[in-house]
Amino acid sequence: MLSDERVDLEAANATAYEDLVAAIEASDGVLSLLLAVCDDPQLREATIRRYEAELQPKILPYRIEMSRTDPSLRRVIAEKIAQEPYLQEGGRAVLTVTGAEGLSFLTLGDEKSEQDTFLGYLQWTREALRSFQYPIVLWVTSQLLAKLSRKAPDFWSWRKDVFRFASKKTETVSSQDIEPLRPAFESLGLQTVTEDDSIPLEDLRQLIAKTEARLGDERNAKLLATLYDRMGRICASRIEQGESIQYGAELQEALDYFRKAANIQTALGLETDLADSLGWQGNLYQSQGRFSEAEPLYVRSLEIRERQLGTDHPDVASSLNNLARLYETQGRYSEAETLFLRSLEILENQLGVDHPNTAASFNNLASLYQSQERYSEADFFYKRSLKTSEQRLGTDHPNVAASLNNLAGLYESQGRYSEAEPLYVRSLEILENQLGVDHPSVATSLNNLAGLYKFQGRYSDAELLHRRSLEIDERQLGANHLYVASSLNNLAGCYRLQGRYSEAEPLLVRSLEIRESQLGSDHPNVATSLNNLARLYESQGRYGEAEPLYVRSLEIWERQLGEDHPNVATSLNNLAELYKSQSRYSEAEPLYGRAVHIFSQSLGQEHPNTKTVLINFAAFLSKAFQNGRQAELSDHPATQALLKQLQANPG
Repeated sequence: MLSDERVDLEAANATAYEDLVAAIEASDGVLSLLLAVCDDPQLREATIRRYEAELQPKILPYRIEMSRTDPSLRRVIAEKIAQEPYLQEGGRAVLTVTGAEGLSFLTLGDEKSEQDTFLGYLQWTREALRSFQYPIVLWVTSQLLAKLSRKAPDFWSWRKDVFRFASKKTETVSSQDIEPLRPAFESLGLQTVTEDDSIPLEDLRQLIAKTEARLGDERNAKLLATLYDRMGRICASRIEQGESIQYGAELQEALDYFRKAANIQTALGLETDLADSLGWQGNLYQSQGRFSEAEPLYVRSLEIRERQLGTDHPDVASSLNNLARLYETQGRYSEAETLFLRSLEILENQLGVDHPNTAASFNNLASLYQSQERYSEADFFYKRSLKTSEQRLGTDHPNVAASLNNLAGLYESQGRYSEAEPLYVRSLEILENQLGVDHPSVATSLNNLAGLYKFQGRYSDAELLHRRSLEIDERQLGANHLYVASSLNNLAGCYRLQGRYSEAEPLLVRSLEIRESQLGSDHPNVATSLNNLARLYESQGRYGEAEPLYVRSLEIWERQLGEDHPNVATSLNNLAELYKSQSRYSEAEPLYGRAVHIFSQSLGQEHPNTKTVLINFAAFLSKAFQNGRQAELSDHPATQALLKQLQANPG
């Protein structure tokens, strides 16, 4: 839980930067040991570059990298001075020392860690540093700073000041996250990890490398599988929490760890563990829009759990739910419904109708029905989910807020705005009270309420909430997080509806750039961004710029979801509407026809999306008829039938 008194990171970092620069400038001809603390390498590098540029030419900057083989601060500084005549002459300079953050922490057996060697040198190096009459900025991580104060107290008491640069992103893992690895540490003879320690992620990677080198018996193989699995979970959690430094790289790393774990689990017949690893892989693939790769993993995980646990175990219900969510995303609604219903039946029988997991299952089924416009069924299950959550968890629990939000979304989709608003407001109040006003879940809640205001034409209210949502996401998750991309997209939509195109465009472009960099150029979310930017260009009459974006969006949807997915139909309709605006009749007609066919088959003739496309198609044909362009249309039965209706009823 975040405290309401959480310090604004940007403001705190700005103050730390100003204080650091002032301390450097104040040190003229005397030694000044300045400790800069940062867990985000990108922020660290940006800060160093900034003060190096600002201090020149009065104070020349020099970079020094710590050695991992002999991590002596005194030695690396002495070597740099010996190489630079300007430093030997006593010119004004600042020495920036990095590399300490990369020193390993974990050790095997009685060997001494790189960090301990470094700290040992620091403890006995005070007098030796006196001859270096410069400000020395030593960059460390939070984990190394905590050890420094304990293991090098003499150096700690002698340092000038500490400047902390905070970031959501980090290269360390908390002791709480690595608690499940304690048995592995003990088996390998690792030194004890104290409760107040965090561990560099790189150390865990090195631990696995050392274990791989020792692999040779079944015991070590099981241990390695455990390490792979835990590392995969740690990387997946860091991605979800916005802590990863390189989103795409850590996502791939998580997948690689789970694959390696699954290979060992398969070889050793550890089927229960294997089912878990396969499920994690499926979740990660689904998050990337790689649905065809996720499905066989979900199916295999389900088969293993049914064989190992029986067909009525709660873990089987979880596997059914995962596969059903995938099918729902792909528009395979009938298959999804069958699995959701079976999952719900298991949970009701095994855990009871008032269990939180059962409430979650009610919610999943309701969401499916909402996507199919089966509103009465969705309403029933959303209310059951809400009632169960309130009874079991209390009226102010975040899960209750989620249920309120979902029910509000259902009412909004039905145009029942006066009923939706109080539910959204209550959901927001619960999250602010329970999680703090700057939590990412609060940002999501703000965004949902803003969406309702947009539908009501309350644009100024919507804009305020969208802006606040964006600010929270950027502050909490970083400027390049996927939630930020969504917030940018939503705020841009608010501007577009008001005709504020010049303000909307840079937000949509930035949203697209984030999604492409984080998810790759072929992800369905990228297709959504392309479509939204194309709509903006079309609204401005910039048809030449809109068309390639619509085309690329359509191609991504077809590749990722198949040619008969409802999203493909939406994309076909949008491109057809663009062609209609340009009087490109022969190109627009087949797109409308495909869109009508897909919606009719997947959602039914009475679904609003099907009716909307039919109306658009009819309007297109009416325009062609009025302009005497019927000859450019095809002999397709659907086209000719609509044309006959228009000719018979020209009004």
